[in-house]
Amino acid sequence: MPELPEVETVRRELEPWLTGRTILKAERVDAPEGSKYSGLELASGQTIKTVNRRGKFLLLPLSHGDELIIHLGMTGVISPKDPGKHVRVKLSLSEGENPFLFFQDTRRFGRFLLVKAGNYSDLPTLFSMGPEPLSDDFNPGQFKAALQKSAMPIKPYLLSQKPVSGVGNIYADEALWASKVHPLTPAKKVAKRQIPLLVQMIKDVLAASIEAQGTTLNDYRTVNGEVGAYINELKAYGHKEEPCPRCGTAISKIVVAGRGTHFCPKCQKQSS
Repeated sequence: MPELPEVETVRRELEPWLTGRTILKAERVDAPEGSKYSGLELASGQTIKTVNRRGKFLLLPLSHGDELIIHLGMTGVISPKDPGKHVRVKLSLSEGENPFLFFQDTRRFGRFLLVKAGNYSDLPTLFSMGPEPLSDDFNPGQFKAALQKSAMPIKPYLLSQKPVSGVGNIYADEALWASKVHPLTPAKKVAKRQIPLLVQMIKDVLAASIEAQGTTLNDYRTVNGEVGAYINELKAYGHKEEPCPRCGTAISKIVVAGRGTHFCPKCQKQSS
């Protein structure tokens, strides 16, 4: 599933392409009616003011006070070229290079909808999301206070987006490995000495992945059709039974809250 680095990479490519372009027509192609694609018809005739990101969501404010919300789900890809299959949304754009935007989503977990700008009440994850990890708002003091609110294991608590936004399965595993925190440690029992390091590792891992245009495991592609190169830098995720780069112990894989989770059983000691 695309996480913050992948979505930020897409945002950076979309911004110069879409800013100032008017949506001549917004249409569902092979997408059902419903909340995931609601309100699209109202985008026609509106101009895209810019392309923002919040966590894993793309936010496109429009000229009439509305906002397009895009979530790539597990397999969403945005492209100026017609992929020929699994197209859910097509935007026709005003004059300029690349007159069409296609949203392809093989597994249909993505979203592409219109809301009144800033009205996220029907999008609970976006509505209650924690601070941006690469901002000053995400810091050891804030993070410590957030961790104290939950006895949930730290891995799924990170995935909830509540203590910090944008961290998904891949980068949670990587940051926990880098800071030597076991994924099953209850959030409120993460050691005080580990909190500043975990904050820094979340920032470092995400920033490094952005530089590499994210991680491509299967479907993810940039707008320009490129793959993310951070897969070559992963230390724990996807390395089951391979030696830990730090101590040589075989990386373990367990299922935590339904998600495959990779960690080093020697470096990441479990706290109960």
